[in-house]
Amino acid sequence: MFKKGKINLIRSFALGLVFGGIIVTYGSFLTNSPLISGLFMGLGLLMVLLSTVVYFWIGFLSAKSAYITCPNCEKPTKMLGKVDACMHCKQKLTVDRSLATDNHSDQA
Repeated sequence: MFKKGKINLIRSFALGLVFGGIIVTYGSFLTNSPLISGLFMGLGLLMVLLSTVVYFWIGFLSAKSAYITCPNCEKPTKMLGKVDACMHCKQKLTVDRSLATDNHSDQA
């Protein structure tokens, strides 16, 4: 479903919105029409403002998320929801026992 943690995925999306907004705004300088130029500037501004909202939203979610220790790399990571991935080693993690898989076999 995802290759990195949900928090990092949403932060990457917000960063893409910032860069996309800057690029779209720059496109307004490449046109001669004031109407299209204003449309590009408005759309770029809207994208940058939307990224600000997304950054605030993920900041609130990140502050509420639980810290757990990854069993694979043994580093602390934030868990958002029931299923997430480790921010360091990308190991899939869950707190719901019904969703967990047991990959350890008893070798005795």
